[in-house]
Amino acid sequence: MSANTKNLRNVVLLGHSDSGKTTLIETMLYEGGAIKRRGSVEGQNTVSDNTDLEHEKGKTLFSHQMFVNWRNNKINVIDTPGFDDFIGEVVSSLKVADTAIIVLNAANGVEVGTELVWEYVEKYQTPAIFVINQMDHPKADFDKTLEQAKERFGTKLLPIQYPYNSGENFNSIIDALRMVMYVFPADGGKPEKKQIPDSEIDRVNEMHNALVEIAAENEEGLMEKYFEEGYLSEEELAKGITIALAKQQFFPVFVTSGLKDMGSGRLMGFLDDIAPSPAERPARKLENGDEVSYNSDDKTTIFIYKTISEPQVGIISYFKVLSGTLKPGDELVNAENGETERISQLFVAVGKDRIPVNELVAGDLGVTVKLKFARSNHTLNLKGLDRKVRPMEFPESRIRKAIYTDAAADMEKLVTALHKIQEEDPTLKVEQSSELKQTILHGQGQLHLDLVKERLQDDFGVKMNFAEPRISYRETITGNADANYRHKKQSGGNGQFGEIHMRVENFYDGMEEPTGFNIRQKETEDLPWGGKLSFYWCIVGGTIDNRYIGAIKKGIMQQMSEGPLTGSRCQNIRVIIYDGKMHSVDSNDISFQLAAAGAFKEAFHQAKPQLLEPMYSVEILCPDEDTGDVMGDLQTRRAIISGMDSEGHYQKILADVPLAELHDYGSTLRSITGGRAKFTMKFADYQLVPSNVQQDLIKKHAQLEEA
Repeated sequence: MSANTKNLRNVVLLGHSDSGKTTLIETMLYEGGAIKRRGSVEGQNTVSDNTDLEHEKGKTLFSHQMFVNWRNNKINVIDTPGFDDFIGEVVSSLKVADTAIIVLNAANGVEVGTELVWEYVEKYQTPAIFVINQMDHPKADFDKTLEQAKERFGTKLLPIQYPYNSGENFNSIIDALRMVMYVFPADGGKPEKKQIPDSEIDRVNEMHNALVEIAAENEEGLMEKYFEEGYLSEEELAKGITIALAKQQFFPVFVTSGLKDMGSGRLMGFLDDIAPSPAERPARKLENGDEVSYNSDDKTTIFIYKTISEPQVGIISYFKVLSGTLKPGDELVNAENGETERISQLFVAVGKDRIPVNELVAGDLGVTVKLKFARSNHTLNLKGLDRKVRPMEFPESRIRKAIYTDAAADMEKLVTALHKIQEEDPTLKVEQSSELKQTILHGQGQLHLDLVKERLQDDFGVKMNFAEPRISYRETITGNADANYRHKKQSGGNGQFGEIHMRVENFYDGMEEPTGFNIRQKETEDLPWGGKLSFYWCIVGGTIDNRYIGAIKKGIMQQMSEGPLTGSRCQNIRVIIYDGKMHSVDSNDISFQLAAAGAFKEAFHQAKPQLLEPMYSVEILCPDEDTGDVMGDLQTRRAIISGMDSEGHYQKILADVPLAELHDYGSTLRSITGGRAKFTMKFADYQLVPSNVQQDLIKKHAQLEEA
């Protein structure tokens, strides 16, 4: 089962949902003899979509690793979800792939899911092959889809094939690399090779010339031979094309019908002959700047790209061998935490099935079980090696929900279960917010969080409910005001006494020093929640001892942590303590702490208080025809449009939107565009809340305080 590094191909299938990736993979496995019979998504019996949740949804929700032996090579294939809610599965799979197959739906053209994965293909500099699938669809349009792909992904896309006919009668593919026409039987499978029709010769020759030029850039003598003979075989072109593909100098385009098993065998042959092996890919960059090459004779290093938890088994780890040869019984040290792990069992995966193997060489993908301390993004080395792979970077979350349980006693169980799921899914984030007094779940979209909810119920027996999360507003002042406050309490024995005279002002960097005060001490500190507090001690004549400065600051900070308007945290305020009184017996820390809080609250209310709200920079990519509806929806969300640009047949909209208006935005956008749009959001800054919104928030807070 083990293979030489040069005889390995690691391929990941990417594309928008419903592009037909899972069906295409099923056909590839069938063509390679890995399975005896092709399953179907509808029949819930494909190798890839093998979980109950995927059967229920009829969609790929997780990445799945499998392999097929083709001639002399082992081709590892990873299927990935098409929904951008599960982009983490795409990122982790691309991390270990050496070639990406980007599947396009011939009827729908380039869709937003394709746009999303392309960003990561470029980021990882992964060689890519485009496959225009579903050529048997009644609305299949090869030329239009190719044109859209070139508009979006550039002129490096070169078709190797095109359909001689398409639609419901699709059965013929013209191949410009092999200069032949494949004609398939009605039920697909092995085609008959025929001469290219005279009507197509000019088009095919033009395509062949383009491939020759690409190959000739990397292989001397090819162009001269071509001019002499007028034609080059795939074998003659192979070396130059392999180098060109590995360097991302071009992206070949194939056509298939995964459903009818037409073209997938030719695709597999191209992967076998042309796609780069790990040995032909650049060395892996390490965190310290060093590199590690795919060398089976080197010492062993593996990188874990995915972990899942399975009942009765525990943690299952999916990895790539970066160097050396891994065998059962090997002991490796985790570069993340220093823990030693013993590789007790070694497997290769075919969907949910795991096949035991005796070794895996550099470049291969494998599976092991029951590692105690290793998780996704961890590097494991033979003892003595100092290697740590640069970690995968996942996108910011785009949705947040407050979560709770029906029974308060179940909350701890819920959070524990969520942390276990989070270990498998780095795009999920669990936040226990002391500020909002809520537990917040961050994810990539509603579908993402709904899936987590179902897993909690099925795997952990915990029921989770969603609620709208509170917003972390901030309070500040736009003017200045003076206040004095006396705290006095007498209850037998020593009492409590403290009086403070205070001025509060709006603070900003570079502001002038206050006038009319004898400044004895000053400090400006960054607040834990953002913004600043500038504190001035201007007491003269000993009206308040310096020993009470700490207590006074503490009282101010306590009041700032739960602001006077809505209980939100305060920021960017200058406080000047300029007078007061103390008592030789009754004054103490608590007295001045309470006096400072009272003075701050009174002064704050008089200094033109203002609420601030978190603003997010939102980037939306949507089809041209949906732009008006998307813009109209943004206007209802108090959005400020900051820019627009065209990207192919998509519009990119840039906007600044209050977080309070982004609740359920992903679901709304999907509804408006039929799932053909995507968006990202990132915190920008805090901005003033409109006065009508501020009044509503203050009123709601007052009602809650009274309740």
